Amino acid sequence: MFIDRARIHVVSGNGGNGMSSWRREKFVPRGGPSGGDGGRGGDVILIVDANTNTLIDFRYKRKFVAQNGVGGQTKNMHGHNAESTYIKVPAGTLVKDDETGAVIADLTKVGQQAVLVKGGRGGRGNARFVNSVNRAPTFSENGAPGAERIVRLELKLLADIGLVGYPSVGKSSIISCVSAAKPEVAAYHFTTLTPVLGVVSLDEGHSFVIADIPGLIEGAHEGVGLGHDFLRHIERTKIILHVLDVSGLEGRDPIDDYNKINNELKLYNERLSTRPQIIVANKMDLIESQENLPRVVEYMEKLGHKVYPVSAATGEGLPELMQVSSQLLLEYVEPPEETDDTIVYEAKPEVEFTIGRDMDGAYLVRGKGIEKLVAMTNFDNEEGLRRFQQVFRKRGMEDALKENGIKEGDTVRIGEMEFEFRL
Repeated sequence: MFIDRARIHVVSGNGGNGMSSWRREKFVPRGGPSGGDGGRGGDVILIVDANTNTLIDFRYKRKFVAQNGVGGQTKNMHGHNAESTYIKVPAGTLVKDDETGAVIADLTKVGQQAVLVKGGRGGRGNARFVNSVNRAPTFSENGAPGAERIVRLELKLLADIGLVGYPSVGKSSIISCVSAAKPEVAAYHFTTLTPVLGVVSLDEGHSFVIADIPGLIEGAHEGVGLGHDFLRHIERTKIILHVLDVSGLEGRDPIDDYNKINNELKLYNERLSTRPQIIVANKMDLIESQENLPRVVEYMEKLGHKVYPVSAATGEGLPELMQVSSQLLLEYVEPPEETDDTIVYEAKPEVEFTIGRDMDGAYLVRGKGIEKLVAMTNFDNEEGLRRFQQVFRKRGMEDALKENGIKEGDTVRIGEMEFEFRL
């Protein structure tokens, strides 16, 4: 089964907790603090795998959780960092943030990686807090919590040449003749419901990948028919083989079909209309096709296109078509990236924290730094609690709460921690 879209939930590992311990050795009556640091939590990383060509695995597993870092040990021994969790995806996978829709990564090469969430930092042991003022700290840090996010994966096929055209014009028959691909072929519309890839090997040792893009129809750019499901698969193709049924037996005019399909490509992505096109006049084994061909050739020549008559039923003209396609690929030059779509980010000062009110009247303090500090503080340790209170005041949070009208005994919430405010 071909699956080209998926939505997954990824969670990185928590950092290991730091250790609070002391040297206890013979003849060392005043051994200092010796607690080691915790290890870093594991990252969650996407990696392009050569043996993966669909996103079907994500139908059965949609949540990926990395391991936590190991806690610090005595004798200044640090905990082990957790191994990263690697998720295999096929080449051509576009990764987007589910909440914002922003593109995180565009993975097109085997071995290419993208870090989705980084593991939490390991907590520091009490040995790390020794200074000239505090020679014997008793507190250590908890590990920083990992991060989590939901991402969308969209597969865009990496094919050199894409076959486009109305349903039943013979695209599947052509790809089955020129490659080892065996798509379903029948005399009704939308026989092909998934893109089909085939490799064309020529006598000279050249080969290229060709894709049968399922039937496009008028309104495809708005999602009509198979529309959005498969239009994106043609975005990465270098050459377009535009297949026409010149027999007209389906009750459609081949010239009208050509204009409608090109209009759909342009409306979906302006750059697709500038891709090199080869016009393929199929079903030349029929008398009606031979009668219509001169009119189609005359029209296409005015547009600067050469028409290649072929018959998928007999194989006539297909070897020449593949040779022409191969030569055009050799001459193909990737167009420069457009600069109009460049996003410019303006640096803005990061707000350290914000203060609001919860529905029950409690004061909510939000901020990446303060929430991380709460998560990494061991509130069961008196010295650790005092350190938190010092940082709380030093960052101006106590003054800010007073400015917002807090009174003694009011509740303050920071992350998962809740405490009573005391002056």
